[in-house]
Amino acid sequence: MKIVAVADAYISLDMMKNGIETCNLTGLEAEYFFFGYENRGEMREIVREIEKGNSDKLELPEGYAEAVEDAEILMVHLCPVTADIIKRAKKLKYILSNRGGLENIDMKAATENNIIVVHNPAHNANAVAEYTIGLILCETRNIGRAYMALKNGEWREVFPNTKTTIHEMHDLTIGLIGFGSVGRLVAERLQSFKSKILIYDPFLDISAYDMLNAEFVELDELLERSDVVSIHARSKEKIITAKELSKMKKTAYLINTARAALVDYDALEEALKNKRIMGAAVDVFETEPEIKPTLKNYDNLTITNHRGGDTINSYSDSPGMVLNNLNNYLNGRKLLFWANRKDLDK
Repeated sequence: MKIVAVADAYISLDMMKNGIETCNLTGLEAEYFFFGYENRGEMREIVREIEKGNSDKLELPEGYAEAVEDAEILMVHLCPVTADIIKRAKKLKYILSNRGGLENIDMKAATENNIIVVHNPAHNANAVAEYTIGLILCETRNIGRAYMALKNGEWREVFPNTKTTIHEMHDLTIGLIGFGSVGRLVAERLQSFKSKILIYDPFLDISAYDMLNAEFVELDELLERSDVVSIHARSKEKIITAKELSKMKKTAYLINTARAALVDYDALEEALKNKRIMGAAVDVFETEPEIKPTLKNYDNLTITNHRGGDTINSYSDSPGMVLNNLNNYLNGRKLLFWANRKDLDK
């Protein structure tokens, strides 16, 4: 089978080649391309355009469209897979994406041409899960604030939560909104801390929960009972607004390592300013790399610059993950993260 693999500043050509050379799929004839800029900073603008739905306006690698014409497999990360590319790819059976988002792939065209699209929301799941635990510890234990105080010559011992909520992890009830790849890994890691775990996910069957010592509740109950609320979901609607913040404990913390659009940050600012909640830690912003200047003013807010999924493993491991997933499917096993399965079933 012929595979066309398109690398970029995040998933390099070497990573793509290593994934293909070491996967369980045999007999692959590979052709490689590079999309976008070598510099990650310059790639941010391309990512923004992709997430705005402008993939079809981006410049594609020279020779890419022609190479896909006789390929059975196309593997990309950020490179667009447009309707025109799909129309030309008469032999294409599988589109493999090394990211969770599908904005760079014309899903309608792929489905109309009976092409299976597989994405990989798990590629950075472990990285984000680890980072989430780090932010919970950082915010509840004032690690960032203590660091900044010492850097500025101050031995600080009093923080916004000093009198009320500096608890050890085993003494915290932590609510997870979303129980996909990241949420599940966060829950597994929280068990080692002996934290009480609450989970809300309306899209999963109860059978998905049997592996964990956790309680599965509705959103309102999770908000009312949790000491820490951490978001691990995808949604076109905001999940945390002023309404949800008003249901949280005054001693509770909000953690967002998912997507900025899931939280009303104006409402969050009001909640922090008025001490409606104790604190928050966020790693994602709607206007990256710029952030709203006022977010820097809150002593009860930890902010980091979208580092949650940024490990070498989250990129280097992904090509092998998606290819071995496809190999399992070709050998009669379940295909994970099949993005257009329901539409193809119809």
